[in-house]
Amino acid sequence: MYTTRILQAKNKNIISDFDIISKKEKISIENLLCNIIDGSLVIIRNSKKNIQPLAIGSGLRIKINANIGTSSSKSDLKEEIKKMQIAIKYGADAIMDLSTGGNIEEIRKTILEECSVPVGTVPLYEMAVIAKKKKKSILELSADEMFDVIEQHCYQGVDFLTLHCGVTLESVSRFKRSDRIGGAVSRGGTIMMEWIYYNNKENPLYEQYDRLLDICAKYDVCISLGDAFRPGALKDASDRPQIQELVILGELVKRAREKNVGVFVEGPGHVPINQVISNVQMEKTLCNNAPFYVLGPIVTDVSIGYDHISAAIGGALAGMAGADFLCYVTPAEHLRLPSIEDVREGVIASKIAAHAADIARGIKDAIEWDNEITKAKINLDWDKLISLCIDPDKAKKYRSSLLPHEDKSHCSMCDEFCAIKRSKIVKPQ
Repeated sequence: MYTTRILQAKNKNIISDFDIISKKEKISIENLLCNIIDGSLVIIRNSKKNIQPLAIGSGLRIKINANIGTSSSKSDLKEEIKKMQIAIKYGADAIMDLSTGGNIEEIRKTILEECSVPVGTVPLYEMAVIAKKKKKSILELSADEMFDVIEQHCYQGVDFLTLHCGVTLESVSRFKRSDRIGGAVSRGGTIMMEWIYYNNKENPLYEQYDRLLDICAKYDVCISLGDAFRPGALKDASDRPQIQELVILGELVKRAREKNVGVFVEGPGHVPINQVISNVQMEKTLCNNAPFYVLGPIVTDVSIGYDHISAAIGGALAGMAGADFLCYVTPAEHLRLPSIEDVREGVIASKIAAHAADIARGIKDAIEWDNEITKAKINLDWDKLISLCIDPDKAKKYRSSLLPHEDKSHCSMCDEFCAIKRSKIVKPQ
């Protein structure tokens, strides 16, 4: 049996990771250990890595993940590193390297060396590249070849892995009979579906799940159970393929906990606003309160070019309902690989959503940030206000655009009719 953090918690062994999380999140050691043991909270950090651990789950502030990575049409490592740096600067708590082009192993190695926060990957993407190098299809890869890639990622220091273990022979058969209009939109999930369809065999990640758990336990790597059947269209949300997979993932969560492996569950996707809360509640029930990691959710299909706004709306609702980890969505979603500026906007939009949800959930001290901003506003202390806001660079740019004749003591929206100044006449501060 490998000595994972979950096992340490069960043995009441207070390791440094627990102390760090307790102080940072303002949660008692006792509550922290209870939540780790029951699986409602996971700590992310590969045992080979010397970075600050990241905790997601019950009783904690909502965390943000930012996806970066190359594609077959564009592979610029320097640009991806810059995206990583920008994402972290503006509040990303974790980075996922989703590279599918260029020297994937070298890209991952460089990101791992330079990233100060936990890094996640989708090993299936590299499996496709390896198959191509061997001059065969990914559909011809063996189970052993798949597990070799997974272990290599863990050995290199990846902190969490998105793995589509809930795709099965039965669920693929049911998916073929569904009346979806958007099909399936998970890259890794569809690779696994096609592998099952082509080989007419069970998913090795499901069939040999204990083997996978042993690898993850060896390096204390968390599993992010991928939602292969997540809806990519509002019409398909909350349908049978999505829910059936969630039932299977709930069973896999239980087995991971029995092996002392950290596990959380990925969620939709495109979801109508009136179904967001019920989707979170459904995951929390079927997966026994496992931390929930949502992509958005995007609450309308018409927001292309502005999907970061649509996702922020869905993310705030999901977070308020109990989602623990938001995967950012950029304005470039559905259109192209995001630029550095797209990454910045995506992180900030998700950060706003997460913070709004933290306030609604009553996370300790969350609203204090807002209170400090308000004090600066009331005092017309522009320097302090700008330093406290979520994007100081943008706020400073707006303030610096005031014309020479405009009064710098207040904003040019109200000008001489400044409500703050007038209210102070009636009620001095």
